[in-house]
Amino acid sequence: MSFVKRAHIAFALIFPGFCLADVDVSWGVSAQHQFRLTPDIVYLTANAHQSKLDVIAPTDKSSVRPVLLYIHGGGWVAGDKNRMFLHFLPYLQMGMAVVNVGYRLGPVASAPAAVEDARCALRWVYRNADAYGLDTARIVVSGHSAGGHLSLTTGMLQAAAGLDRRCPANVPAPGRVDTQPKDMPVAAIINWFGITDVADLVEGPNAKSYAVAWVGSNPDWRSVAQRVSPINLLHDKLPPILTIHGDADLIVPYAHATRLHAALDAAGLPNRLITIEQGGHGRFSLAEDQRNMQAIQTFLREHSILQ
Repeated sequence: MSFVKRAHIAFALIFPGFCLADVDVSWGVSAQHQFRLTPDIVYLTANAHQSKLDVIAPTDKSSVRPVLLYIHGGGWVAGDKNRMFLHFLPYLQMGMAVVNVGYRLGPVASAPAAVEDARCALRWVYRNADAYGLDTARIVVSGHSAGGHLSLTTGMLQAAAGLDRRCPANVPAPGRVDTQPKDMPVAAIINWFGITDVADLVEGPNAKSYAVAWVGSNPDWRSVAQRVSPINLLHDKLPPILTIHGDADLIVPYAHATRLHAALDAAGLPNRLITIEQGGHGRFSLAEDQRNMQAIQTFLREHSILQ
């Protein structure tokens, strides 16, 4: 019996009424023609470490696409960009391109290295947008957990903060002027249960070992933590922010979401908080995640990122 036949029988047993003939494969086949994957592009070398990103870009660059800049989680000390590829499928189906970012983890370099890397990945998008058909006016930064924190800092920080200094310089061709913008605005941030107050997780009742490990033994850790905490980065040019967080999260306290939401509201800045009732740290049901993705699509349309 062939593998395909065995798979068909298995699916029929697990999902009564399932039939391979009923599957609409048109989008999956179309995506193979619409996108190309370029993996492991080195965008920064620091601490003898090559930070890499992957690009899923349109094959047809006659019109640019909005882009999801995704930064993985793992408490800043673990995790791997290669584990999240299936997460990108809904965004590709929405017509977005994807830039998937790896960065220096805690064992390679302590805070604020991951923040610096994520900012350099954003600058890479700005510098290479034309080559990949990316629309720099419609960049959406997103990530889960520590990646949520990095998506917030990437989209909220301004060049004046000085965390872009490691980024490779944009060297213009002879006789041409460098028009690279100092600031790199993004169109929106999608924050999946990200850390918004780093110091809160380093010392006190909410202290977590991953945050302590990331900050390291720096005697000036509190200053570093304040510098990279989204709760301290509010300004009037912020993009709209959508936060998704479970109110039973034991890894990143739900209060990190509510405090940021309240601060943004008080400042009159566009944002939305989606609370997953009894939701743990990323432990959401299929139905909840379907609603989350629908809410993301609506949010992106409301802010003219998607048509």
